[in-house]
Amino acid sequence: MATVVWVEQFHYLGSYLNGYGHSPYLNVVHHAEKEMIKEFKVNIPQSEIDDLKERIRKTRCLDETENSDWKLGTGITYLKELSTYWEQKFDWRKIEDEVNSFPNYITEIDNSKVHFLHIKSNRENATPLLITHGWPGSFLEMLKIIPLLTDKFDLVIPSIIGFGFSENNIKSDADYSFVADIWHKLMFKLGYKSYGLQGGDLGAGISIRLAQKHPENIIGLHLNYISDSYKPYTTEDNDNEVEEYQEYLKNWNEKEGAYAIIQSTKPLSLAYGINDSPIGLCAWIVEKFNAWSDNNGNIENSFSKDELLANISLYWFTHTIYSSMKIYHGISLSPLIFKENDFVNVPVGFAKFPKEIPVPPRKYIEKGFNIVHWTEMPRGGHFAALEQPELLASDLKSFFKK
Repeated sequence: MATVVWVEQFHYLGSYLNGYGHSPYLNVVHHAEKEMIKEFKVNIPQSEIDDLKERIRKTRCLDETENSDWKLGTGITYLKELSTYWEQKFDWRKIEDEVNSFPNYITEIDNSKVHFLHIKSNRENATPLLITHGWPGSFLEMLKIIPLLTDKFDLVIPSIIGFGFSENNIKSDADYSFVADIWHKLMFKLGYKSYGLQGGDLGAGISIRLAQKHPENIIGLHLNYISDSYKPYTTEDNDNEVEEYQEYLKNWNEKEGAYAIIQSTKPLSLAYGINDSPIGLCAWIVEKFNAWSDNNGNIENSFSKDELLANISLYWFTHTIYSSMKIYHGISLSPLIFKENDFVNVPVGFAKFPKEIPVPPRKYIEKGFNIVHWTEMPRGGHFAALEQPELLASDLKSFFKK
């Protein structure tokens, strides 16, 4: 199991918020209770890094000779190239140095360990912004976007429960609302009484539920994805555009959606293999980065080998592939099917990237969301913060400026 080096420095709420007393978004309360937030730095034991490389060397590779075009899954030619680089050239310590260059923290909320970055802006009255990643990504996706936003925002970037350095022992019914409740308590624990939200993939679902449950605390909600389980509460007939989307979604799921069905129904059976084999894990994750990005037929047009392997290595060292997939089961029990009072009334901005996986048309989204800002992006795919950080950051600023 991955370990971290703890910095034994405890922050109580009052001292943790030092320098924030004049922010209109802060709710500084003097607690009698000790609201502990621990700093930490990542430091994976060298023995675990050596073990990973040994496992890569001992991989029993398939006798596949023709599947290099990704039609049946991860292309074997590229997988061999990536695995060789992983064993011989990839430097996890450089990733640790980059992560540790940001302020990292661990706290406990509702008996769950929560890892998060908290980067404070130098700007007085900066807007607090909670950014949530998705699967098969991680908080590492957001590192590029941090320096593009800290002139305007205080950033809180947590690892979803079940991912990275957050709690990996989650119940089978953990869903969007489960994480949203913890995120709301995290923001209050940091002293923020109102804040903005940004999310894609699972992070979109979590952010949506949070905006529905606590609209009085949400300044605005910015999304770059909405789950295909979304259905608004409406009695209006769908028009041709919506029907075309639903047909496209049906066809897409038949060709590309098997992963979600497996992870929603039998994640444990899959996890036994890919938790034990780094190349199996790599193939399962990298296939999605290839299929869901705007890479023009070459995955490294969107991501470097180091970026891909940093994310995969995080799953490996933290033993979180099972817990990260398990949340799909909980979400399947409570999909984004809106009831009568579920309309998202807070201001909503949407950035639509051209190579995103299926997204409903605007008119369908507006049946459930108060859309006040919509941007058709010129390029980019599902992993917006990693693929096109400048475009996403610019759109975030434009939306919250309103």
